[in-house]
Amino acid sequence: MTARRQPWPSADGARTGEAGAAPRAREPDLAGLRRRLAAAVVASDAPDAVFALSRHGHRLVHTGGTAPPPPNGRALPRYEIGSATKTFTGLLLAHLVQRGDLTGGETAAACLAGGRRPGPHPVTLAHLVTHTAGLPALPRDFLPRALPAWRTNPYGRYPAARVVDAFLRHRPRHRPGTRWHYSNFGVAVLGHAVAAATGTPWEDLVAGHVLGPLGLTGTALRAGRPGADAVGHGKDGRTPVPPFDAGGFPSAGAVRATPDDLLTFLEAHLDPGATPLADALTAVHVPVLRRGAGHRHVHTVAWFRHPTDGGPMYFHSGATLGQQAFLGFRPDTGTALAALCTRRFRARDPFIAAAYALLYEQ
Repeated sequence: MTARRQPWPSADGARTGEAGAAPRAREPDLAGLRRRLAAAVVASDAPDAVFALSRHGHRLVHTGGTAPPPPNGRALPRYEIGSATKTFTGLLLAHLVQRGDLTGGETAAACLAGGRRPGPHPVTLAHLVTHTAGLPALPRDFLPRALPAWRTNPYGRYPAARVVDAFLRHRPRHRPGTRWHYSNFGVAVLGHAVAAATGTPWEDLVAGHVLGPLGLTGTALRAGRPGADAVGHGKDGRTPVPPFDAGGFPSAGAVRATPDDLLTFLEAHLDPGATPLADALTAVHVPVLRRGAGHRHVHTVAWFRHPTDGGPMYFHSGATLGQQAFLGFRPDTGTALAALCTRRFRARDPFIAAAYALLYEQ
């Protein structure tokens, strides 16, 4: 599978216009949306499910589940969003590039190894964020280290220093930039490389450049006090699992956020000009990679991008040991969707199918 990378980063006006068509101005059918949200919650078949939707600024939230609701309800806790964290990391990188702090062309090994001379085909930050660095999904020695705590804390057994060391020792099979392969490993390395290049921990970068400017006060990068975070469950939908510990992979999966904050994050993508991150939010709409037969699969710096009858929809899903998330938005209809549930599915996932269909049909 080959990957054709367009130049990144770019804020070219014509390409930006392609990705961010003006929303259709029409009054939303709120009653119909409520019915669709309720049906999606039921279809998710999870202990707790939250479907939060924004349509032209009108917010609707429907919750439910197969378990009794928590004391404070289902809409208030923070939920683990797993790999959807990468949308925050991609936005952070785009912002640092727009500011001139980075270019995206920095060599990851040089950032992480104190000026180490790169080889003939170095892995850059742009390769890492677009999953074209030639890295596997996880480091080669991840499984044997994680296996003793596979159901409780697998990522926590693989710390940051080991992620960096595994990257510096890795020899890609393919030249960076030539093939796409989704990689938690790669985005974890990206977080550590950006931190090294800026002299600031990734967590502080995200807090200072993304969470603060967007007013995301209900978003955190670590587990909080009891009751602040939703409790995840295994695939049986009954067995609670511990809070997720991202270990050395925070930039690939550490974010936990309230449904309200996630809608605010997505609404910022629908109206970048109303935020302090306008240029970066615009940049992450731009296609940078096309792959597959006929280049049907389109990616931006932070999002998967699929076509609809009215225009493109942008989305990213994620999962931890006991929770799942689906984030997406459609500029053509002014719609944003944050869907969350406290159950980890393994096959024929009804939650992701329900969330994708709901956004696609808007």
